[in-house]
Amino acid sequence: MLDALHLFIAAVEEGSVTAAAQRTGLTIATASRRLNALEQQLGCRLLHRSSRGLTLTREGRAYFDECSGHVRALNHRLDNLSAALHSLAGPLKILAPTNFATGPLDSFWSDFIARYPDIELTVEMNNDVDDLLHAQADLAIRIGPQPDSALVQRYLGAIPTVLVASPSLPDLATLQTPGDIQRHTTVTSRAIADWHLTSNANEQATIRIQHKYVVNDLALVATLVRAGAGLALLPLSQIWDDLTTGKLIRVLPQWAGQRRDIYLIRPHRLSSSARAQVFMECLAAFLPAQPWFENTSQASRHPR
Repeated sequence: MLDALHLFIAAVEEGSVTAAAQRTGLTIATASRRLNALEQQLGCRLLHRSSRGLTLTREGRAYFDECSGHVRALNHRLDNLSAALHSLAGPLKILAPTNFATGPLDSFWSDFIARYPDIELTVEMNNDVDDLLHAQADLAIRIGPQPDSALVQRYLGAIPTVLVASPSLPDLATLQTPGDIQRHTTVTSRAIADWHLTSNANEQATIRIQHKYVVNDLALVATLVRAGAGLALLPLSQIWDDLTTGKLIRVLPQWAGQRRDIYLIRPHRLSSSARAQVFMECLAAFLPAQPWFENTSQASRHPR
């Protein structure tokens, strides 16, 4: 209907179906057919066609006067919306997990705002599975795929989880197999309560024990482990600096926990803003350069 209105207005303003067809990118036959269909839909003749051109009928004049202003206003708003979507200046709202947004992504945020100073960035950090539409967010970084099929989900890669402890923790030498973990104090987060381990030889082990310390923040888990509270299974992104400085060491290094798959989620729209697009491109370029990130395809990644 809206396309037919554009064509009708163009025909009136140009005084010719041929000129209106050229203006709207249609063939003359298609333009004539659409104008006839519009008249049939409205149940009245809008235009008189003659060798001298087009003239409005009384009904056509009333219809043109009523609709043309609204259509022009709509076109103006659509043009403004298109300009806003294609601009690198303006708002961008991102949802991200707390323990991934702070720490692992610290340098990413700094580089991004330095590179795109006109983007008005809002970042909401939490570990909830938020409805993007309800939160009015452009994008979300999430651990694991989301159940909502209406979302566009882009797999970026994975972060391994590894067993770690303070080098001062007693009796580390007694840890030879995953079964030995049950004789040690453990620290965990609610997000990683059961420890599903896979060896380099593809052996499987699941550790389900009563952990002595359970918290809801991975950063606090790392703090407790550094203090010698016990063993923990943590994302490599969370403790990479601790491993490189020796504050923590890997335990049972031939074993690793389940990978944490990283997804970029956006609403199912025909197009995203230019600001959302550059954010996705920057994050997709940043992550593979990090030593704690596995840039594997979704089809080929090893299940853990």
